[in-house]
Amino acid sequence: MEDVRVERMAETIARYSSHVGRGELVCIRGGVSAAPLIRALYEICLKLGAFPYTQVGLPGMDEVFFKHANREQLAFISPVSRFEIGQVDVFINVLSETNTRRLSKVNPKKQAAASIARQPIMKTFMKRAADYEKTKGKKGLRWTLTLFPTEAYAQDAEMSLREYENFVFGACFADKSGSIRRWKNIDKKQNEVVRYLRGRKVVEIEGPETDLRIGIAGRKWINCSGTHNFPDGEVFTGPEETKIDGRVRYSFPACLSGREVDDVRLVFEKGRVVESSAAKNEAFLRSMIGMDRGAARVGEFAFGLNYGISQFTKNILFDEKMGGTVHIALGKGYPESGSKNNSALHWDMVCDLRKKGEARVDGRLFFKDGKLKI
Repeated sequence: MEDVRVERMAETIARYSSHVGRGELVCIRGGVSAAPLIRALYEICLKLGAFPYTQVGLPGMDEVFFKHANREQLAFISPVSRFEIGQVDVFINVLSETNTRRLSKVNPKKQAAASIARQPIMKTFMKRAADYEKTKGKKGLRWTLTLFPTEAYAQDAEMSLREYENFVFGACFADKSGSIRRWKNIDKKQNEVVRYLRGRKVVEIEGPETDLRIGIAGRKWINCSGTHNFPDGEVFTGPEETKIDGRVRYSFPACLSGREVDDVRLVFEKGRVVESSAAKNEAFLRSMIGMDRGAARVGEFAFGLNYGISQFTKNILFDEKMGGTVHIALGKGYPESGSKNNSALHWDMVCDLRKKGEARVDGRLFFKDGKLKI
């Protein structure tokens, strides 16, 4: 029997997050384990008069690729992908891992090479997404990233599958009717935070073994209220590339490409990582930071404002939104935020300010022990 929460989630994504319209080309991506949500999304897109199509992936395909791909194959970009990125109006990507550790033994140099090769695709994607914002929907593309609960994600979060389903659908407001109205209220509240941050120059973060100064002058703050990530709940900007100084110790593991990097510590000078260490997978951390020139710089800084997410789950889609935290992404920034940093890497790392932490904006208290003070 279909779960009504899946139908509510699909309805909210199509109508609110992606604003699917009549005659639009919509690509819905995900694994076979996300079949209930993919079907529901496909159905609602048809009802809205769009032209949806699906790309359903089989488990283990990327493992096969990284095991056998040679240098030429790692650098290859399909002409089909090049064409698609220029034509689709809406991308809806459904995360649905059945084994979140499947790539933990892959050579990180191969992963880096594949990421670098896809930069032309990402550049087109980012440009078209920015065009949509600039033209207020007259051209460009929209995208939404979401997640369907699986046993693998539940295990990472140390929950049963039923507990994790309740967590996911609750965070998406799909557990009750009126989801779209609730997301609109989040949008309104976070707009107030964005207005407060507009025109500010410096953010200072203090916490256990953390003392960081971040320049934000002239940069735009973006309200993330369920349109791109679903669920959501943050405001972010692209900090000044050479105005980040100090040290940070990340409270939670930094997860990327199936690897878990514990107790990450970074030291910044003039916007660049000059020292890095980790208690686990340190070599992987340094390999990613050394991927290209932009990987050692910051592309995004954000405040997590979703107080409905209070537990770390080892999934960045939820963890970076956790109310009372900040996250800093090494690598690629989003041009709409003013970021000029470019890289094949975008790695979000979450720092908890809910205990003995604070953030000041232009010298004024903004966060204290994870609570907003404005």
